[in-house]
Amino acid sequence: MPILGIMASQISGHLQTNSYESIATVNASGTATITFSSIPATFKHLQLRFSTICSAAPTIQLSSNISLGTNTHQLIGDGSSAIARNSGVGPYGLYLPSDTGLGMSANNPGVGIIDLLDYQNTNKNKTVRCLYGCDGNGTGVINFLSVFWNSTTAISSLTLTVGSGNFTSGPFALYGIKG
Repeated sequence: MPILGIMASQISGHLQTNSYESIATVNASGTATITFSSIPATFKHLQLRFSTICSAAPTIQLSSNISLGTNTHQLIGDGSSAIARNSGVGPYGLYLPSDTGLGMSANNPGVGIIDLLDYQNTNKNKTVRCLYGCDGNGTGVINFLSVFWNSTTAISSLTLTVGSGNFTSGPFALYGIKG
């Protein structure tokens, strides 16, 4: 029986290595708000990668419209239990991890990847998915969530805001994914 990794390593000529393009990187240390503005409309999807520590769960605002509703599906695991939930969480919809209850510290930042699918398509509502986690030396967590944003508006900016306090560390890197 072949090992999949070995089989995949034999693939040649079909892999795209230039599908991701860096748009911007922000060091969030010491600030409560991060904004990626004037996002180019030249990609199929967006991806935000982060490694951060913050004192309260940050939210993401898509473009400037915060009046539209969202719905979230979430799976959370902490090594001893699992939680699944579906909730309408208000106008922002996406909450990133904070050190509250997760065991984050300078040695254990929260890391994650957020995909904003079809961010420029004005013919359909937006979907955001996020995978993030933190190893808190026995108190860590992994979280997968998807967010439905009830809007066909193209996303031209992202704003991350900490509810109280500041981001105490962390790069946030925004990438465009070619279609």
